[in-house]
Amino acid sequence: MPLSPEQDILEIAQDASVLRFAPQAGGRLLSWTIDGEAVIHWPEHADWSVPARIRGGNPLLFPFLGRHRVDGKIGYWRDARGTVRELPMHGFARDLPFEPHADVHGAGLRMVLTDSEATRGFYPFGFRFEAAYALIDPRTLEVTLTTTNSGDTRLPYYAGHHFYFALPHTQRAHTTIELPRTERCRQLDDGSISPAEPGEARYTLDEARIHDRFHCLTGTPDRPVRIVAPGVNRVITIDLQRPGSVPWYAVTTWTETPQSDFYCVEPWLGLPDAIHNGRGLRWLEPGQTETAALRMTVEKTA
Repeated sequence: MPLSPEQDILEIAQDASVLRFAPQAGGRLLSWTIDGEAVIHWPEHADWSVPARIRGGNPLLFPFLGRHRVDGKIGYWRDARGTVRELPMHGFARDLPFEPHADVHGAGLRMVLTDSEATRGFYPFGFRFEAAYALIDPRTLEVTLTTTNSGDTRLPYYAGHHFYFALPHTQRAHTTIELPRTERCRQLDDGSISPAEPGEARYTLDEARIHDRFHCLTGTPDRPVRIVAPGVNRVITIDLQRPGSVPWYAVTTWTETPQSDFYCVEPWLGLPDAIHNGRGLRWLEPGQTETAALRMTVEKTA
């Protein structure tokens, strides 16, 4: 059912930090503002008739992320027995309602999606997928994705985030992203993954060579991801090495057009088409649970 901005919006606030969520629209974080300034972008005129297509917030990517192909046809995947099934780009979670559970202390929100008739045609597994957001302090946000196999067969998955960071497009050349040790690759037109190129420690966000690119982590991250934006007096740090977390596989960088006032930095557990190419494909045994965690800190600079 189409949503409007006047309904089904939950807010979590701590001092001047405000998170807005739409649990019924894919468990989506819509925006994060600090002192009235947007950290996570949300468009002023969003088309709520198709929430998954809105360029903003943090769409949740589950059970698989990216584009999949079977015999060259986009939007399909083949299981180990040879059965071919449809699957929307980035999975189905961002199209479905989540059940919200507010933190009793008021600084966090958990949102839960479980298997149903709406999911089993795409993905014939029993699961519980939870996204939890918690403000540790007004400038620090912890985000965890927890996946549980509630069925009786092995479950394949690779989830991810799609953070839309607010950034005027005129600031891209002056804004840098700093990365731990990585190898850079992309998805080719036939769906395959390109050969890896050596990753660099720092790029500016106007560089074409990082548009729609996967920065695959090589070993344990030796430092966090940092987005340094002096034009808006902001540094965003994304710590991907949290206690108890499974390892993140890649960080994807993407934006829509040269005039888009956002830039996406997306921690992923795998690469597109991993169910076929194995790049980050994860398996859960019946009853097994895994958590992928990160911590995001926003600093104001002079």
